[in-house]
Amino acid sequence: MFSDQVVLITGAGRGIGAAAARMFAERGACVLVNDLDEDTCLSVVERLRAGGAQAHAVPGNVTDSTFADLAIDAAYRIAGGLNVLVNNAGFTWDGMLHKMPDDQWYEILEVHATAPFRIIRSVARHWRAEAKAEIARQQSPTKPRCIINVSSTSGLHGRTGQVNYATAKMGIIGLTKTVAREWGAFGIRCNAVAFGFIDTRLTRPKELGDEMAVGEHTVTLGIPTTMRDAAFSEIPLGRPGTVEEAAGGIVLLASPLAAYVTGHTLEVTGGMGI
Repeated sequence: MFSDQVVLITGAGRGIGAAAARMFAERGACVLVNDLDEDTCLSVVERLRAGGAQAHAVPGNVTDSTFADLAIDAAYRIAGGLNVLVNNAGFTWDGMLHKMPDDQWYEILEVHATAPFRIIRSVARHWRAEAKAEIARQQSPTKPRCIINVSSTSGLHGRTGQVNYATAKMGIIGLTKTVAREWGAFGIRCNAVAFGFIDTRLTRPKELGDEMAVGEHTVTLGIPTTMRDAAFSEIPLGRPGTVEEAAGGIVLLASPLAAYVTGHTLEVTGGMGI
């Protein structure tokens, strides 16, 4: 399904991103794996290669202003091009609006909205010129090119304690629709996937104490158990989704089965929010 295609996935060292990397690789893609942690990134690449896939590491912080150009240049240097861009990297840093300092607000908008914008802007240097040349020769683009941006039900419906995350995840939907409008003439598709309650370290009990460093801050990941229990009652299927089920939505929208789908937000939620 993805033979001779190159896929770049940000935040692919674990969770949904790693599952998507496996699924693309199993379907013939050459996968470029990004993660903030180089060792984690290399570990995923090694596992993909052990399964016979083509895979390369592109470690780095997506919020670094130089990352976008470096990552896209790496795709062309290492793999000879790019067909699918998946903007998946991100994390949560929750807090109530009236207590949230500016840096907590901006960090989440930076990783979930600004970073995807920069990466998309960077790939435009190649994709638009390539598509124009194909159109001039054959009256239509010949190579598949698409972007999948990761959103959330928090962006669609809002969620208590996630004003920064909800704002960013709604913003990525606006970005998605605008890219679909601006680049449709070049045969470039852009869609979003809005995830609900997927079983990752961002949704496991906060009491487990999983942490990550954000600048000078240590952020505790997860959701308080009482809020998790309440969230389960909102899911018609009655359970969290697996990372493989979440990644399936990404792969579906990138596949030829969605060749006439653009500007769409696919809800992978178990029915949450209907």
